[in-house]
Amino acid sequence: MNKLSIALADSIIARYPDPRDIPYRSWCYVHGYILTGFEKLYEAVKDPRYLDYILRYADAQVGPSGELPAFTGVSLDDIMAGTAIIIAWQRTGEERYRLAADRIRRCFDDYPRNADGGFWHTRYPPHEMWIDGAFMGQMFLIRYGDAIGDRNYCFGEAVRQLEIMARRLSKEGTGLYLHGYDESRAASWADKETGLSPEVWSEGLGWFALILAETLFLIDRDHQGRPGVERLFRSLVEGLARVQDTGTGLWYQVVDKESEKRDNWHDSSGSAMFIYAIQRAVDLGCVDGDHFGPVAEKGYAGLLTKVRLNADGLVDIRDACDGVCVQDNYEAYINVPRVVNAKEAMGGLLWAATIMEN
Repeated sequence: MNKLSIALADSIIARYPDPRDIPYRSWCYVHGYILTGFEKLYEAVKDPRYLDYILRYADAQVGPSGELPAFTGVSLDDIMAGTAIIIAWQRTGEERYRLAADRIRRCFDDYPRNADGGFWHTRYPPHEMWIDGAFMGQMFLIRYGDAIGDRNYCFGEAVRQLEIMARRLSKEGTGLYLHGYDESRAASWADKETGLSPEVWSEGLGWFALILAETLFLIDRDHQGRPGVERLFRSLVEGLARVQDTGTGLWYQVVDKESEKRDNWHDSSGSAMFIYAIQRAVDLGCVDGDHFGPVAEKGYAGLLTKVRLNADGLVDIRDACDGVCVQDNYEAYINVPRVVNAKEAMGGLLWAATIMEN
């Protein structure tokens, strides 16, 4: 096999020649996630096919005057796909892409918030904050601020949301974060006193790890919010190292219940996210490379045990769930069906393989 990152990207293109066909609908967070992975691979290997794949998506989504028929702005998930449009603007300078990105940026002007200023995950139902949303909303904001403008607002809001998320969802004493918080306490999963969901879900925590990493990569060195984000990131990386499975190098679906729950299983999607984030922390100098570099390397070796070439010569990745909302209890998380080539697992593997190989 060539480099796994290249083989995986080629497999995605072979499966989905039109990137709009990447599951589960033509405009969703997965496109932003996977196509950002293609951008990272393009920057590493300079193969124009990977940039062309991103531009093929943007060209199909954006009209000549910046129209975005598929965009609704009803959720942070819907906003995340706009990251691909920003990439297209940066690479081509076509005005229609900037106009489309401006439209998505304006969605934040009336996006609903809790009393503390934290974004709801979706406009309906109200008051729910999911840790996934830290990535979905703020990934677009930091890319917009870096590439297009409104930098003070974009980075200031991103830092604010990360701090709110960390304060609301922290699992005390662990460096880890729970999946959801409901200010109204109305959700079935919400504790009636705290509003918190019950468990630390691997992929959800992975989204938070990724956005901390990417924020620190883009934010100005002298930004007043940078030290706080660095502290959050360092604490999370340390927490992840503590709960890494020493046998496989991977992380469990319910991250912090390795020993007490025998039916827990290793999640390839969240593990891939953690590997990327830890290696990024090392590269950024946020943590000691001598200590945490081997954590990422062991995790990546474990992740490779979940990867196979199928009979058609395409890369398959096993043991991930295909989209999960906040669940009521431990049993619900670990009984979510595992599938081959879950959309988030493909994206996570592309990010992880690219940073570990290049």
